[in-house]
Amino acid sequence: MTTTTTTTQDSKKKDYSAVSTFVSRHFGVLSISVVFVILFMFFALRADAFLTVDNLVNVLRQIAPTVIVAMAMTFVITTGQIDLSVGSIVGLSAALLGLWAASGSPVVALIGTLLLGLVAGLVNGALAAYGRMQSFIVTLAALTAFRGLALYLTEGYSTPITSPFLLPLGQGRLLGLYTPTWIAIVVVALAWYVFNHTRFGRYVVAVGSNAESLRRSGVDIRKIQMAVLALTGLAAALAGVVTAARLASGSPNSGTMFELEVITAVVLGGTSLMGGRGSVIGSAIGALTLGIISNGLVLLRVDVYWVPIVQGLILVIAILMNTKLFGRFSGTRS
Repeated sequence: MTTTTTTTQDSKKKDYSAVSTFVSRHFGVLSISVVFVILFMFFALRADAFLTVDNLVNVLRQIAPTVIVAMAMTFVITTGQIDLSVGSIVGLSAALLGLWAASGSPVVALIGTLLLGLVAGLVNGALAAYGRMQSFIVTLAALTAFRGLALYLTEGYSTPITSPFLLPLGQGRLLGLYTPTWIAIVVVALAWYVFNHTRFGRYVVAVGSNAESLRRSGVDIRKIQMAVLALTGLAAALAGVVTAARLASGSPNSGTMFELEVITAVVLGGTSLMGGRGSVIGSAIGALTLGIISNGLVLLRVDVYWVPIVQGLILVIAILMNTKLFGRFSGTRS
């Protein structure tokens, strides 16, 4: 009897330990998932049009640019950096896509726009990593410079996009979902794999958690720091393409305050602002949460000016949770 009781107790301890380890490792994802479910149920009960297929499909399309950039921003913040220039790169990319498509080949315009975003990210990364400047300062300056460049090149005007090659990137549909949603799904899948199952992903976490140890092992951490900022530049350019194609217009004002939404989504998902802990899936759910909040408030006929106010409050709450609560758990990747 005693042996049986001891065995049962040991089994319970192992089960408890396994559950505790799982919760600890995936706490960020679990917490934002609970918030998402609660908000989803609230808006489903309060707003009649919320649960319609058309509305949910539109929410997924509208939030796709945020999801795309949030994937790259997860890598950046996990390394202990930040990128404030993504909104301006979205605006510059959207504006140049419209200008280049109107005056030349839409294929060249698309490739050129994506390369422009990559170069913009590389410049940010080089200044931050090799110029030994704070990424906050570098990307804050880039935020102003890229937005100013977009306004200068377009003189503040939007350029219509009529190309049958480009418009499907924002307006096409496949299996009931819009093209931007499918692009976001592919980006999430790629980001999850790279973050969790490649050497680069492990280096990203190590740079944020113990950069000196990684440097002593022979890894050039500056290359990692530059690479993740290059990724956000490329992702922001892709988001600019998707946004311009959806609106059929390349506007230099696209992406205004976009960086706030992206950073909020990433922090909500459990990625530490101090670096060393990140979650791709958590960031995606964080972006979806922001999407249903914006959509739900509109459907409830709340004044549209309350949306950024609510997002700002959510960011403050997320940072408090991130620093006070998430830091108690040891999970680093998911």
